[in-house]
Amino acid sequence: MSSTLPQLYLHDHLLARRQVFKLFGAGFHIYADDGRLLAYSKQKAFKLKEDIRVFADEAQSHELLVIKADRILDFSAAYQVTDGQSGEHYGTLRRKGWKSMFRDSWEILDSNGVVRGRVLEDGGFKSFMRRVHGLVALMFPQKFLIEVGEQTVGTMTQNFNPFVQKYSVDLSLDTNDLLPRPLAIATVVLLLAIEGRQQGGGFDFG
Repeated sequence: MSSTLPQLYLHDHLLARRQVFKLFGAGFHIYADDGRLLAYSKQKAFKLKEDIRVFADEAQSHELLVIKADRILDFSAAYQVTDGQSGEHYGTLRRKGWKSMFRDSWEILDSNGVVRGRVLEDGGFKSFMRRVHGLVALMFPQKFLIEVGEQTVGTMTQNFNPFVQKYSVDLSLDTNDLLPRPLAIATVVLLLAIEGRQQGGGFDFG
């Protein structure tokens, strides 16, 4: 990673928003809490293996991250996260396929392939009900806990909006820098892309 950190990695509080009203693929925006755009992410269409890029702006002039799946089906896929410029491998996010049928569950692996943390959807019962009844999803918005070891280092909470999928992200809990910020950002983008697609994603009109 460059010695000059992108603005995206310097903010603890973010708003992540999915834009799915697109002809091909999907787009995601990440904003600072003051409304500034920090990143734009593009999920490529018609790819047999998931290929997601994160850019510093909508012009896609500076690529920050590359997130690629290791297999065609995303049921239990592992997604390698690398720097968009240097190719440095930050780590891998691995979806726990069977567990995610009832409660979204991911593993966070470091660059050596060692499991260091996990991402869990909150509330076993609420998560199950979200899958069987759309009204429950509106009554109990999703919340994800990002953990390293036994410590919660971040949260991702869905904002109530039936049309636009938005998440408030809090990474301020990681006071000891246990999770590399690029890997934390990749986690946010993947949850929007993969778990959001399961829910239909909503419609974004602006």
